[in-house]
Amino acid sequence: MVVNLSESHSLVSNWVSELRDIDIQKNRLRFRRNLERIGEIAAYEISKILPYGEVDVQTPLGIHASKVLKEQPVLATILRAGLPLHNGMLNYFDKADNAFISAYRKHKRDGSFEISLDYMSCPSLDNKILIISDPMLATGASLAKTIQYLNGIGNPSCIYVVCAIASTVGIEYLKRECGDDVKIWCGDIDEEITGKGYIVPGLGDAGDLAYGTKIQY
Repeated sequence: MVVNLSESHSLVSNWVSELRDIDIQKNRLRFRRNLERIGEIAAYEISKILPYGEVDVQTPLGIHASKVLKEQPVLATILRAGLPLHNGMLNYFDKADNAFISAYRKHKRDGSFEISLDYMSCPSLDNKILIISDPMLATGASLAKTIQYLNGIGNPSCIYVVCAIASTVGIEYLKRECGDDVKIWCGDIDEEITGKGYIVPGLGDAGDLAYGTKIQY
């Protein structure tokens, strides 16, 4: 299942347009907040299809049979670019456990790259709903490796991926590597990626735009 949150008219498409705008991108706070907003909307939309149960809640005047989530998801993100998106979802799934993974492109001199996973902090994933956030689903290599790694240390009941912008190439790669059971929610979908694996028109480097440029090593 792939859900493009910009397919129907909503504020999501406004926020995505601001994320893409090279003039608005100069305001890092606004850039991070727009990613956070997309995370909040994605969390709300995903919450509609999660399992619910009833609990009796005592009010000052009586008892109400309230519908509540049967379980809290585990929210995972890929450092560092995924932090604003992750924080948006945590604003809504505020009781969720959290996982953090360092997965990045380690570039070679010939222009190619490999995905390096250097750090992970993660709760138990067995029979848990897992939601992974990463702002850009470009080639899909980082997310696929992350999902495969997490599946190797636990057995989540279902996996959702949330991103601000996805490429059709990345979506198809993720399906091939991780199967159709991985459900993808994105702010928008672009058709093209460059030879170096960047989404076109995309928005640039989300991590640099959110937190400043980094030294390549």
